[in-house]
Amino acid sequence: MKSNPVKSALRAGNFAFGTMVFEFFTPGMPQIAKTAGAEFVLFDMEHSGVTIETLKGQLAACRGIGITPMVRVPALQYHFIARCLDMGAMGIMVPMVESAAQAREFVSAIRYPPAGRRGAAFAMAHDDYAAGPVPEKITAANERTLAIALVETAAGVAAVDEIAAVDGIDVIWLGHFDLTNFMGIPGQFENPDYLRAVDTIVEAAKRHGKIAGFMAADDGWARDYLAKGFRIIAYGVDHLLLQRALGQGLSRMREIVG
Repeated sequence: MKSNPVKSALRAGNFAFGTMVFEFFTPGMPQIAKTAGAEFVLFDMEHSGVTIETLKGQLAACRGIGITPMVRVPALQYHFIARCLDMGAMGIMVPMVESAAQAREFVSAIRYPPAGRRGAAFAMAHDDYAAGPVPEKITAANERTLAIALVETAAGVAAVDEIAAVDGIDVIWLGHFDLTNFMGIPGQFENPDYLRAVDTIVEAAKRHGKIAGFMAADDGWARDYLAKGFRIIAYGVDHLLLQRALGQGLSRMREIVG
């Protein structure tokens, strides 16, 4: 089974940069992201409405091109997690993790017995439809899956130290917009209470040897959050990147003729 180079890079103390896809689930999207320099694509199921069948095509399009496919599932539910893994996802993000118990449930869903309760399906998409010794595949699958706990509520921040302490959780990802909403300060990203929560997340991740992750909307966000200690960054959201670039181009043309 193929390894997960993003997980290996993070374990070695390096950074990992990619992007999130919410809108453009097209056959060329993984290759476009790869050509742009992305190391991973994080496909969103929580807000996009994308179906399992469409997602399977996206994961297949990542095969063999040197980009790591990951999925944000809609909720902490086994049937979402297991199917995404069987289709070839190498990382899973679970939204609104608020306790160590939920983190342990997450880890159990991504690991085969006796470490977890992932159901067996081999010679499938996740192992490239190839034959081979099942014990070796189990070990490789357990090892390569990147477990990303999305902390995005006040309750999650309060429990983040316990969440980060759970064996098998690799990344503590800051859900910045939801966090401000749940804190009663929507969109106030300079609010001292929000900034203290961010520091709490980063400190918990470092204390337990985990990685802090973030979605940066632009260069400024990326610079600021890399400085805070985040090491895995998804740059932008696909449709907003297009919208911004298109808007800039249209504005320039109007300036030229205006």
